[in-house]
Amino acid sequence: MSGNRSIRVTGGILLTIALAALVGPWLSPHDYATTNLENILSAPSAGDGHLFGTDDLGRDLFVRTMLGIRVTLLVAIVASLVSLVIGVTYGAIAGFVGGRVDAAMMRFVDTLYALPFIFFVILLMVAFERNFLLIFVAIGAINWLDMARIVRGQTLSLREREFVEAARLTGVSTLRIVFRHIAPNLIGIVVVYVTLTIPQAILVESFLSFLGLGVQEPQTSLGALVDAGVKHMEGNSWALLIPATLLALILMCCNFLGDGLRDLFDARHPS
Repeated sequence: MSGNRSIRVTGGILLTIALAALVGPWLSPHDYATTNLENILSAPSAGDGHLFGTDDLGRDLFVRTMLGIRVTLLVAIVASLVSLVIGVTYGAIAGFVGGRVDAAMMRFVDTLYALPFIFFVILLMVAFERNFLLIFVAIGAINWLDMARIVRGQTLSLREREFVEAARLTGVSTLRIVFRHIAPNLIGIVVVYVTLTIPQAILVESFLSFLGLGVQEPQTSLGALVDAGVKHMEGNSWALLIPATLLALILMCCNFLGDGLRDLFDARHPS
């Protein structure tokens, strides 16, 4: 699949899923929190309006799945933006300043790489009582290291360009050069990497939810729905297959979208 076609197809699928998650619950007669113990684990059926069936508390799985997609995508996008802001700022400054400052900053990154961040995130979730906003920060905090390294490498190349040297000679400050001259030239590679970071954030969020450390009831995410579906997979496989299939589809589309953007970027900026 060519880069442009990959971007169109996967982007269209992701947009369709996002629109369905946004509009779907409004079209359903059920809500995500109402329980019905007389109709637990019912199979998918259009007749009673439970298109994806019900869970072990009788809640409509279609609405909860749409809500889960919203939460999963929101966590992934916000966490990726957190890693974007930290990683681009840190990497651009390290690469542009260079010398001992660059060496010290990158040794700090190397040190952080050695830490078991998933356990760090789990400790944060336990210590702060699984605050929903903390999930954004915690996941973003473990993804900025790669971004910083990539941006630093690009900045080391850009700082030798003529337009940067001209800005230096005219007395422009370092921070102004970084944000007005270096950062705009990093947009292409940064956009590509962010699209590849989103699947990582989704997987971390799903893993935390699978462990019961993610979003809490009555809220849900695709990871939490997969965790709930595993408990009933023998007799009620749809409760697992539907959220797991959607989660896999979103991850696959994000990866193909990132690959397509990378191919497009490489074609426009050959080495």
